[in-house]
Parts: sequence; structure tokens; C-alpha cells
Amino acid sequence: MFGSRKIAVVVPAYREEQHVGDVIDSMPDLVDLVVVVDDASPDGTFAVASAHADARTEVIRHERNTGVGGAILTGHRRAMERGADVMVVMAGDAQMDPEHLPALLRPVVEGGYGFSKANRFYSAQSFAGMPRHRVVGNIVLTFLTKVSSGYWDLVDPQNGYTAVTRESLERVPLDKVSQRYEFENDLLIWLNIAGVRACDVPVPAVYGSEVSGIKLHKVVPRILGTLWRGFWRRLWLKYVLWSFSPIALLFVLGSLALLVGLVCGVWALALSAGGSYVSPATWLLAVGASIVGVQFLLNALVLDIQATPR
Repeated sequence: MFGSRKIAVVVPAYREEQHVGDVIDSMPDLVDLVVVVDDASPDGTFAVASAHADARTEVIRHERNTGVGGAILTGHRRAMERGADVMVVMAGDAQMDPEHLPALLRPVVEGGYGFSKANRFYSAQSFAGMPRHRVVGNIVLTFLTKVSSGYWDLVDPQNGYTAVTRESLERVPLDKVSQRYEFENDLLIWLNIAGVRACDVPVPAVYGSEVSGIKLHKVVPRILGTLWRGFWRRLWLKYVLWSFSPIALLFVLGSLALLVGLVCGVWALALSAGGSYVSPATWLLAVGASIVGVQFLLNALVLDIQATPR
């Protein structure tokens, strides 16, 4: 128990026979329930997890691979069935240090938050040793996730070390959440739609002998697609369907105005480059529409930031 709340740890595992035993053995006493979900691993992950399981540990095996998100959702559902009040996710590769579990739990148990997540990039030194392309990639992905999810205060969106309350998950349609590597991004979007307060907790990263199986050429397009669809879903549900807000109007009109300005500008430049005459009215339309579009979008972003659940 932690602050009179029943704590469950969900451990998604795929090909983690070398690490999953250490994860189970390192669980602190404050954890009441451990749900290990073997996502149809072709190795001995299930056997190792079962061998290390104690009285508070339940090991579940998927008959087919669903992805890390699918394994986490299975664990969340099972933990809630067994009466857990707070669910924490700790990967089966032993990258998530249980020493920081109390810090992750305090905001949701004592601070009134519904969701907390670890943030590896809480200082300039956090990027030390990371290749430049990964630094740039994390910055871009963080910004896109902020825009899509509406959680403008959160950083490190791919960090899976999270804690969430039962009440928060009960407000999310779990069957609609993405099940693979884009799970973390999509869950943030759904949590914002539900009005769940969320926060970051500074937690240093732990790297060991684990080998990532992520194929960026497949994962990145899926994440970008999830963020694009999630943004418009959030806009529709939160700012149109449930409570019509000027935020939606500013986003739509701003996007249309900017599109008109860009199309007119490109067309005018093409005509000008070919030696054709372009009237001042055409240039004015291109520039004016672009300026109006940018202003509308900036105002929409400001209002969206102010609407972040706090």
C-alpha cells in the first residue's frame, strides 16, 4: 500500500527472458500486485517470469503478439479487476528503477493528479552521450505530442514509466487506444480529452544490456499518423462536440486561411518566375491570408495551453 491506495505494477514483456526475473525480484514492498504480461514471446520469457513469481505476482501470456500497448492494456484491465487503485508500468527490460517509484506515485496518490510519467530529459546533462539525431528527434516528437495531446507541460512522451489512477482509466475508452509503440502518445491524447491532470517526474534513465527491437522506418510513420488523427479527435470531442469553444474555430479558420495564403503565394511565385504579370491584389491575398492564418493559429495555441487540465 502507498498512502492507503492499492498499488499494482504492470510489466509488459516481449523477449525479456534475461531481464524479466530481475524486474519481478526488485519490486519494493509497497507494491501489492504485479501483473506480468508476456506478449507471445518466442523465447523463455513466460517460463522465467513464472519461476520468479511470488504470492503477489500474476503472469499472463498472450497467444498472439499485440504490441507493447496491447500488453499494457491487458495488465491495466487485470489490475483493475483485482481491485488496484493505481497502476504503474515498468517495462520487462529492467530499465525502470523501482527506487523512483515513490516519487512517481506521490503526485497521483497525494497531489490530486490522475497520471504521472517519468521524464528523462529534466536537465541539460540528460542529453549527454545521446547522438545528435536522437536529441533532435526527441525534441521534435515532444513538440508534436504537446500539440496533439494538449499536455503542454509534459516532456519525453515515449517514456513508459508511468502511474495512472483507476478513476482516470475508467474515463478512457481503452478499446480505442493504440496498442503498439504509439500507445504512450495516444493514451496522453485520450487522457486530455477526459480532462485528467497529468505531470512529469524527473527520473534518470537506466540503460543496460537490453537491445531495442524498434524499427524506426515503421514506428515513426505510425506515431505521426496517431498524433495527426489524435489532434483532430481531441479538437472535435473536447472543443466541438462536448463544449463548443472558439479554440476549434480558430484552429479551423487559421488552417484554411494559411492554406489559401500558401497556395496563392506559390501560384503567384510560379507566374512571376515564368515572366507573367501578377496583380498586387494576388500578392496581397497571399500575404494577408497567411498573416491572418498564423495569427489565428497562434491564438488557438495560446487558448489550448490555457485549457490544459491543471
